[in-house]
Amino acid sequence: MTLPRLALAVIGDEIGPTLDEMVSFCSEHDVRRLDMRTLEGRSLMGMTLKEVAVIARTIEKAGLKVPTFVSPVLKWPAAGKGATTGKVDFAFDPATCPVDDPLAHAFDIAVVLDARRLRVFSHLSYPGYKPDDLVPRFEGLLDLAQSYSIDLELENEPVCNVGTVRDLVDFFGAFPEPRSPILKPLVDIANSWSMDSRPTDADIATLAGHVDAIHLKDRDMTANRTVPLGDGDIPWADELKRLLRDVKVPEVLASIETHCPHDGRNATARSVAALRRIAGEIGVTVV
Repeated sequence: MTLPRLALAVIGDEIGPTLDEMVSFCSEHDVRRLDMRTLEGRSLMGMTLKEVAVIARTIEKAGLKVPTFVSPVLKWPAAGKGATTGKVDFAFDPATCPVDDPLAHAFDIAVVLDARRLRVFSHLSYPGYKPDDLVPRFEGLLDLAQSYSIDLELENEPVCNVGTVRDLVDFFGAFPEPRSPILKPLVDIANSWSMDSRPTDADIATLAGHVDAIHLKDRDMTANRTVPLGDGDIPWADELKRLLRDVKVPEVLASIETHCPHDGRNATARSVAALRRIAGEIGVTVV
């Protein structure tokens, strides 16, 4: 059985805060895809489209592509709900958006970056959450996504309502059929492990047919911290085989998200090398 190939990407601010650092890393490590989230500590959602256009031109001149705008969309409290979370990594207050409609702004940024995917969340977790709560919100997002011809990638994030891979299964199960194929699960296995919720075979099999992108990092479960890919306890060779055998597309975007800010560039380099090694072990091509 031939498994889908992996399209390697890195998230720029996992390497360093400046665009020069991101671009030089990609050149040094033969990476051709750069997912964008923040630059010099600023969320792209807080920038004007003119500012984003300057970034996009620099990336294009470097010969790189931006597959995904790694946005903070819905990584904020739901209206009328009190969030129960503590510290939120890469937090964004939609009130600081430079335009009145932050959701449309996110899609406009994706267009300027020539990104065909927009990463989204499920609001910060709140008491009494039910998967049905999110359906009206995502129906609105899907209307925008269809008008922009951009895919929505919903990531499971520990501080959000959809925190685990199982929560992704529950959300997609609650969404009415027929569900738009442009709404996809952005599976983050390490995030699920960090919540002591290891995905089951059934979870992965349920989602895999809709997956075209994953986030990759690793966990030291004893120390309860994120580590470079290959340095932790997650059996990534087995996890990748388990996921990829049921994927329907010929190529899956594999985006490195190290979350090791104390040593970001080296941690990302080690993760890139580990992914190539692990892929080789299971017979998967990395492009």
